[in-house]
Amino acid sequence: MLTASQIIEKYIEFFEKRGHTRISNSPLIPQNDPTTLFTSSGMQPLVPFFLGEEHPQGKKLVNVQNCFRAQDIDEVGDNRHTTFFRMLGNWSLGDYFKKEQINWYWEFLTKAIGLSPEKLYVSVFEGYKNIPRDNESEEIWTEILKKEGFSPKEKIYFYGADKNWWSRAGLPEAMPKGEPGGPDSEVFYDFGTVHDKKFGEECNPNCQCGRFLEIGNSVFMEYQKTEDGFKPLPNKNVDFGGGLERLLAAIENQADIFKTSLFSPIVSEIEKTTGKSYKENVKAIRIIVDHLIASVFISGSGVTPSNKEQGYVLRRLLRRAIRYGKQLGATEIFTAKIASAIIDNYSDSDPQIIDSKKTIMELFTEEEKKFNQVIQEGLKVSKDIISNLTPIEPEKYSKLMQDPDKSELFRNIYRGKNTNLIKEIDLPKSAISGATISGPQAFDLYQSSGFPIEMVIELAQDQRLLVDIESFEKKLKKHQEQSRIGGAKKFQGGLADHSDKTVMGHTATHLLHQALRDVLGDKVFQTGSNITSERIRFDFSYDRKLTDEEILEVEEIVNEKIEQNLSVHFEIMTLSKAKEIGAIGLFDEKYENDVKIYFVGDYSKEFCGGPHVEFTGKLKRFKIIKQENIGHGQRRIYASVGAL
Repeated sequence: MLTASQIIEKYIEFFEKRGHTRISNSPLIPQNDPTTLFTSSGMQPLVPFFLGEEHPQGKKLVNVQNCFRAQDIDEVGDNRHTTFFRMLGNWSLGDYFKKEQINWYWEFLTKAIGLSPEKLYVSVFEGYKNIPRDNESEEIWTEILKKEGFSPKEKIYFYGADKNWWSRAGLPEAMPKGEPGGPDSEVFYDFGTVHDKKFGEECNPNCQCGRFLEIGNSVFMEYQKTEDGFKPLPNKNVDFGGGLERLLAAIENQADIFKTSLFSPIVSEIEKTTGKSYKENVKAIRIIVDHLIASVFISGSGVTPSNKEQGYVLRRLLRRAIRYGKQLGATEIFTAKIASAIIDNYSDSDPQIIDSKKTIMELFTEEEKKFNQVIQEGLKVSKDIISNLTPIEPEKYSKLMQDPDKSELFRNIYRGKNTNLIKEIDLPKSAISGATISGPQAFDLYQSSGFPIEMVIELAQDQRLLVDIESFEKKLKKHQEQSRIGGAKKFQGGLADHSDKTVMGHTATHLLHQALRDVLGDKVFQTGSNITSERIRFDFSYDRKLTDEEILEVEEIVNEKIEQNLSVHFEIMTLSKAKEIGAIGLFDEKYENDVKIYFVGDYSKEFCGGPHVEFTGKLKRFKIIKQENIGHGQRRIYASVGAL
């Protein structure tokens, strides 16, 4: 049976034989991208090429990309969702289109990796407003399925834009002007498990009951959003993405991806560490596995826990994993031990992670020690809450706790669904009220002290108290909705804002980067950026506050280069050539691919995807607004450009 690394090899080989060039993976932490914290898909770095720019390595590309999706954190816990995953991708930039893509992917699934055609189902775009139904894809699938001896009507499903349309912004109406998108066709694997009717009377490929699993999505990127609707892109493009972890689940016919050969060794290590079985603690162990894998790869990219940006996400992942570990009974520092197992398990497909093993384990240990102190503070807060409540009488509470599902029991008390039980044990409303940890109190313990609701329930049980879960869940839902709205643009990926001021700021970061190196030394490297039309934010490696004199010197250098009106252009060159000329950037040395280097006169040479102004004079003036420490040897500068 194929391993994860063997699937990668077969996929790359399959498309290389069909004229594709393997492109190097983009860093998990994007550089020079002001709107995203993480690389969340293989296509994210390729947006300029979908819009018509010529790719230096041709029109047919393939790779496997490490991805992280922060918006999926709250989804983890079922049998399929993960925040970190490897995405297999192949692209056509105006070369082949639907017929080749659909036939090739079917061939890869059924011939190259041996999936049974009987287990495969497909979905097609049914149309949306003025965007027509995808009859061409239906015809291609019909021909394939008939040759295999299947009835197309039983295998092809049509869905609207909410399921079979892809853009970084989601639905067509949510797409900003200039954004590319298009209909897609997905392939699903049928595990044949029994349908759970709580997800609907009839099962279908997009049902969430667990029977079907999406294993590949061919996006036909052929439209661009305009003020009046949509127009055709310069080229008809193909953007395919398929999750490696899901393909492995299909190959092993394992409906629970956490039971596949990729995850099971990590699950076993957690079982040994906590003394608890996966079977009886499915959700908690899934969360620990996913969050620690994601944390390994994020910290392996140079991110450290903090209260901002990528560091905040890393801290949230680690602390959530630690919470669930404590809930399972882990009494000692355990995350470093699990991290070691993760690194060993991923070393065949991601060997570069081994070099960071010692650093990652030390970082996990330090963060877990810090969080243990936070938990102790949370226990103090919970004691203050509990001290103002009146426990329910032991005999009555014991009868109440006979219900095995404590969360549902507590929830129903505040829905008025336990009327008979409450009457039976003679528990008046005043007693319930006096023994209740309120929803806002539970949410404060969750938000400020990191206590999951399960931990709050356990604390309540120890003191013969109740928890208003109904109110807690409403407050949590409102918080999550606000977070999603606020984070939608941040995590969608790509340069969403191409305004003149943002492009000016983007170019200014190249001058700022080199000026900082001139003043502070060559050990300074960019670690992140966020550029809007209002301001520049630039993160870099440095272990002390810059003096006023150093700030002034950096400003003067940048403004001198602006006044010189240097030309800005890019050149395509080999990786070795880019290193030879001293270009700044993170280069993936796994493949000797061509890279794109932007030059600002003969002053700055830096790996970047654009866009930029043509001459530095357009920046007018550069001003550093403030600096701040963001921890672990990193600093942040805020600046502005334009008519100051």
